[in-house]
This record gives sequence, C-alpha cells and structure tokens, in this order.
Amino acid sequence: MYIVKILLTLLLSIPLSLLPAGTNTANAEKAAPESQAYYLIELSKFGIHNDGTHPVETTKGINKALQWAAQNGKTTTSLPPGTYLIDKASQINMVSHMVFELPMDAVLQKETNAKESYTLMYLGYGIDHVTLRGGTYAGDKETHDYSKKEHSYTPGTHEGGYGILTEGAENVTIDGVKAINFTGDGLIIGGKNTLAQDLYEGHFIFGDIDDKGKNVSNSKKIRTKKPLTFANAIFKTETTFELTNAIKLPQNFDIIFYKSNGTFIKKLKKVKIRDLIQIPAGATQFHLVFEQASKKNAYMEFWNRSVSKDVVVKNSEFAYNRRQGITVGGADRVLIENNKLHHIKGTMPQSGIDLEGGFGENGNRNSNVTIRNNHFYDNASYDLILYDGKDAIVEGNHFASKGVIGLAISEPFTGATIKDNHFDGSRIIVAHDAVFIGNKMNDSSTMFNGPNITIDGMTFTDSLFSISASKAFGVSVSNVTINNNGKSDSGLSIWGKPIRLKNVTINGKGKLRVVTGGATEGSVFDNLKVIGFNTDYGLSLPPATYNQCVFEGAASSGKFGSINLTLAGKYVFDGCSFQSPETLNTMLLGDHPKLDVTVKNSKFELLGNAQAISIQSAKNVLLENNTIVAEKLTSNKLEIIRINDYWKRSEKHDILKAAIRGNTIKTNVAAIGISTLYAGTGAPAYLIENNTLYTARLLQKKNDTLKNNSLKP
Repeated sequence: MYIVKILLTLLLSIPLSLLPAGTNTANAEKAAPESQAYYLIELSKFGIHNDGTHPVETTKGINKALQWAAQNGKTTTSLPPGTYLIDKASQINMVSHMVFELPMDAVLQKETNAKESYTLMYLGYGIDHVTLRGGTYAGDKETHDYSKKEHSYTPGTHEGGYGILTEGAENVTIDGVKAINFTGDGLIIGGKNTLAQDLYEGHFIFGDIDDKGKNVSNSKKIRTKKPLTFANAIFKTETTFELTNAIKLPQNFDIIFYKSNGTFIKKLKKVKIRDLIQIPAGATQFHLVFEQASKKNAYMEFWNRSVSKDVVVKNSEFAYNRRQGITVGGADRVLIENNKLHHIKGTMPQSGIDLEGGFGENGNRNSNVTIRNNHFYDNASYDLILYDGKDAIVEGNHFASKGVIGLAISEPFTGATIKDNHFDGSRIIVAHDAVFIGNKMNDSSTMFNGPNITIDGMTFTDSLFSISASKAFGVSVSNVTINNNGKSDSGLSIWGKPIRLKNVTINGKGKLRVVTGGATEGSVFDNLKVIGFNTDYGLSLPPATYNQCVFEGAASSGKFGSINLTLAGKYVFDGCSFQSPETLNTMLLGDHPKLDVTVKNSKFELLGNAQAISIQSAKNVLLENNTIVAEKLTSNKLEIIRINDYWKRSEKHDILKAAIRGNTIKTNVAAIGISTLYAGTGAPAYLIENNTLYTARLLQKKNDTLKNNSLKP
C-alpha cells in the first residue's frame, strides 16, 4: 500500500498540462487530500536505520519523524521494509490522530537487554485516535539476559517486557499487527494511575459536617482537618476520582463538596471505598466524614485512575510471549476480535488474554470488554482469564489449547456472557455471575461453582460436565446434550448445593459412570435423559426430584451397573421411564440408612432377568402408581420389587418404612412381583395395597398390611 501511495504522490506533483492524454485528473484530485496526509518516513532525514543496527539513533529518529508528521498535517505514516532495532533503554512514543501503518516485512525489534521491564511501543495518557496497522513487533525473549535484578525491591522475574502498552489512551485501533517473543506481554491495555494525596492519622480530627456543609461537634465521628483539593494537573482533564486502600477506617464515608471560596455544593452519604465519584460542577475541594470514634493509625488514598477507552484489537497475532498475549489491565469499551493467540509460555499466568487490572489490590477496573471470534491454541496454562472487572461478552471463539484452562472466570469478575464458543480440549472453570449460551466442548471438563450461573444450549462430546454449586440453586442448566463415546471419564457430575436442571440428554457409554453426584438434597431435574449408559458401572445419582426423566442402559453391557441411590436424602422419581438391558441384574438400587425414596407414576421395561427396584436400606420407601413390564424372564424366582434380600434375612431390619401401592406388574412367568419377606428381624409392617400383578405373585412378611391387591393370570 505504501508503494501505491508514493506513486500517487508523485503523480499529483506533476503539472496537469504534462499528464498523458486520457489521464483521469478528477480521480487524482479526489485522492489528493489522502495522499497529502500520508507520509512515508524518510530514513536518512531522521537518522533511522532499517538494517537492525543503531538502536539509539533509530528510536530517536522514529519518534522525531512521528512528531514531525503530526505537526505537518500528516495523519498516516509508514516505514519501508526492514528491521528497526529499538533502543533497550527507550521506546517509540506514539502521537495522537495518527495511523502508523507498516508492511508485514517491517520489523520493530527490541534490542537485547537485561531489563526486568521495558516497552517497545507506548501510547500514553492523552494519546487519542491512533491506529497501529501491520508490521511485526518483536521482543528479545530468546536472547534476553534473565540473570539480573534492576532494583532490590523488584521480583527478578523479567515478566515486564511489553510489545505495545497503552496507559489511559483513547480511541485506539490495533489492526493486523504481529507481537511476538516478548519477555512479558505482546499487548497491555492499561490505565494511568495518579495518586493525588494520601491521608494519615494527622489528617483527621473529631467532628461531623451537617447536610448544609457546616462543621458540627461529634465525638463519635472523625472528619478531614483540611479539605482535599483537585489541584493535581490530572483534574484539568479528568472529572472522576476514588478513595482507596482504607486502613483502620470504615468502608463507607460521607463526602462534602465545596467551591474554591468555601461555598457548600452538595453532600453524598454512605459512599463506598473504590466507588467512582463524579466531581460536581464548580467543585474544587471536599471533606470526608467517617462514622468512627477513633483516628488512630487511620490511612487512605485519593486517586484518579484513567483507564484506556474505546480500544479495538483485530486481525492480529500475539504469540511466543512469556507471560500473556494480551492483558486488559484497566480499560472500558474494548473489542478484541479475529486474532490468533498462541504459544504463550514462560511465566504465569501464561494466558492468551487476561482481564486483570488488580482492582482488588488497589489497581484498575475493567468494564465492557468484548472478545469475539479469536483463535487460541498451544498456550501453556490458559486461553482466557476473566479475573477482575465487569461486563464481558465472549463470543464465537475457538479455545484449543489442549489440556489447559480455556476459560477461567474468577471471583472478582461479574457479568460475563459466554456465547457460541468452541472449547476444543480446553477446560472451563467459573466462579459466579455468568451466562453460557450455545457453547460446545469436546475432550475436556468444566467446574461451575455459582451463584448466578446459567447454562443454556451447550453440547459436550467426551467431556465431563461438572457442577459444584456453592449456593442452593446458584447454577441453572437447560438444553444440554452430552455425547459419550466410551473413551474418557465423561458425563454429568453434580456436587455441592442443589441446582436446577432441565432438558439434559446424555447419550452413550463413558469410560465409567456418566452420571455421578454428591449434591445435597433438593435439586430439581426435569426431562433428564440418560440413554445407553454403561451397565458395568451404572449411575450414581444425587438426591433430587426427577420429573419426566428417562434412563436406559446400554445393550450387551454389564450385570452390576445399576442406577444407584446411595446417598442420604430425598429422591423423588415422578413420571420417569426406566429400561433395563438384558444383561443387567438390578435397574434401581437404593441403599443408605437415611435414604428417603419415592418412585411414582413411572414405567419400567425389563429386557432380561432384572429386578426393577431393590431397596437394601432406607428410612422411607414409597412406590406408587408405577407400571413394570418384565416379559422376557427365564426365572420364576426373580423378585421384581425387592425390599432387602435373602442374605440379610437374619440381620436387624434397616428399612424403617415402606408403602407399595397402586402399581401394575406384568411378567411372562410366575416370578415374585413384590418381595418383603427378607426385610430382616424386627421389621415393621409395610403397606402393600391396590397393586395389580399379572402372572407375578406376592412374597410378603406375616405382619405386612395387604389391601385390595389383585393377582391375575
């Protein structure tokens, strides 16, 4: 493009009378303003070298050229192809209202150094309307000297080498750039932090300020002795501030604003530490009041934090950096789109993108960040971290770093929408406050904690969908499909507090159990379908209410892999369907002294010599209005519903209460439809009433209560 612009510039410098016949002068004149605003930096004019030498002269020359271009009405600048060695002790300082456009064979190469921190391209506070387009920004990772510390107080990790750094810049576009091999991050989008004043014990006196701005006596409160002012130069352009890092002070305070002559403007009550406070029109100073009867060792800080705003990063590549591809460390309204982020490895966090401003550690805030249609792969620890901030949209990305965390949402982050992403061998770990819509995952796992997590329309393949809710109903799941091909420990795993789950289908055999759980009772599962589960291992269900659910064991599978109800708590199956394959011995197996199980309005289809329901121990059992069909039996000794078993007949009973009523049982041989005879010594009377048995028979204890049962041939 720069060659075309040079030719166009030359064309426009030719008098019209000398142009060949037929030249379209109208088009040339139309392009003139653009060409006049474009400048291909003249290397010799500014002492710039493009052969990878003279870093000091080259860096100074590029900065002078950018300043000259800005002062002379140029809005687009470029460099010829080549390697530009950037001084290890300085950086390129970008100017406002400028497009810096490089061909991809132009390389800005940071000089080899031993610095713990450095920057190649800097966009500082006050820089506005800048585009960096094309070119390669290269660090010194491979040749860097990591052995030295610059200061006694620095960590010595050498993770602060940055390719592009914004600190409070606005309206920035990074397009088609490659940032590689930095000792830290390819790109940091950050803020300018200005400490206006810090306050100590001596800055406070006892007293209050009333709603009219007048000082009043109050021994139970403290206030600032002198007003804090907006005299710092930052407040000539910034209109917000915050109070932070309160020590030995409450987290809430009153703030009272005044004009320069002391005239009262307004009072704000119960303002919180770290709230972003707007400076009222005309205010030049303010006082603070704390509801506390002591000022001993009190301390706090008065800051302005100007984050970068309206930043677009697109069509670029961030790779082979040690710490991060991109860090969003203090920004508002950011779009990161259509980029490649890969091979980030060397020092933690080792992430493709990390939203981390250190807000909880007295740092910057992040907000309104969109991360869309990016490709992440071969990163050492993470693809994307939403560590702190609020309101992010993560959409259409391919998270393909195998075996690591594709997405982490940490406690300090709120308000994430995760939509239509592909987690390809990468994991998901989420603390809370997130909505997942239409995502898919293969060959990996999740961990959702909650609260305020919604998962809707997700597809898993050979992956473990794991939920461990920290608060009751803090996780809600709907319209999920889990496909298992038997090659991994995949399926659904539910722990912690109760959750809501609706329209979840689990297909095929996992390596082990495709449903496991240890959640406390109270979950509600509507229309859960478990089709073709591995009956070598069965299912281990958490105590919950299962409405209109379907359970079907895989054909030609194992004998002992039942649906296990082996946890304390209440299980309710209402309107469910169970199908037992020909190999399985028992479909539904309950065994816990604190088990409370209800199976009602459900259907059982037994395709072999299987028991429909076997209860080995429980505090309460209710089997009501179920239909059981077992028409492929070969043994008349089989017990379709069994309360305890023959081998425990001489032991003390451990099923405290049972009612079996209104059920229909159909068998092809005279098997035992309902068996209570072996409940154990001292077993109470169980209620058996209004059941209809076709071909099958009863085998009950002497003290059981039998009412209106019908035995039909």
